[in-house]
Amino acid sequence: MENFIFSINVTIPIFLVMVLGWVLKQIGMLNDNFVTVANKFNFTVTLPCLLFRDISSVDIRAVFDLKYVLFCALASSVCFWLIWGGTKLFLKDKYMTGAFVQASFRSSAAVMGLAFIQNIYGQSAMGPLMIIGAVPLYNIYSVIVLTFEGNHETDVDKAGKIKEACVNILKNPIILAIFAGLLVSLLGIQFPVLVNKTVENVAQMATPLALIALGAGFEGRKAMKKLKPALAASFIKLVLQPAILLPVAAAFGYEGEKMIAIVIMLASPTTPSCYIMAKNMNNDGTLTASVIVLTTLLAAFTLTGWIFLLKTIGLIG
Repeated sequence: MENFIFSINVTIPIFLVMVLGWVLKQIGMLNDNFVTVANKFNFTVTLPCLLFRDISSVDIRAVFDLKYVLFCALASSVCFWLIWGGTKLFLKDKYMTGAFVQASFRSSAAVMGLAFIQNIYGQSAMGPLMIIGAVPLYNIYSVIVLTFEGNHETDVDKAGKIKEACVNILKNPIILAIFAGLLVSLLGIQFPVLVNKTVENVAQMATPLALIALGAGFEGRKAMKKLKPALAASFIKLVLQPAILLPVAAAFGYEGEKMIAIVIMLASPTTPSCYIMAKNMNNDGTLTASVIVLTTLLAAFTLTGWIFLLKTIGLIG
């Protein structure tokens, strides 16, 4: 019961902020233009600041574990390519493909993950290590699938799509922020308090603003028409991925903070930044928003179940 209440306290407030955004849109305080501008602002400013802050504040040299980082990277890669392959075979509506794949494999590692880990273990170095292994690939793979599966207004040949994907990866602000944070940490660069507080203030806006925009942009009637694929993506995200890969992590000997970070990577709700990227890259924003809402609600139960199971078998303290 204690674990369940803990998970509820983590996930339900996030869901309620989405509801607030939806209510504000219904009463006319927010409009579609706000959603568009807020999504762009989050994607280019607040989320990069959040990731830069989280990674640059950790002494990467002291805690770096190459085997662990490679495990996170490989697990993320396996999930992505298997889900994309399966989606191409079984999903009939091709417009949904990019959004379905991204929402099924991409976790809220930065937005919710670090807060969840810190609630259990306090300040942890394993969260940033997991982010280094997984989050750059989350963004690279998302750019690839959203570029290739996006609703292009004109026909683009395969070479053109590859070029477009490479350009999008190179200029992706989230990827740039992760590598900038890694560089700052490795070089031991110390910024003045003035700079740190500015970055901190902007980073603190990332999660609430992303959730408000997500709620305001949520289209309930359209979402109901896509309930089946949203439920399928949610099952893959919260149940299937961890069921397959957590035993593999246990076989590698990971436990404690490392195991919790892997649980977050595999089984946390779909990140709100999926919605931002899907909308910005001409993919199905309605399906993406539906999966984010569903996984955020259901994670209170599924994450509790995974944590209870891991505690029972002694893999986390």
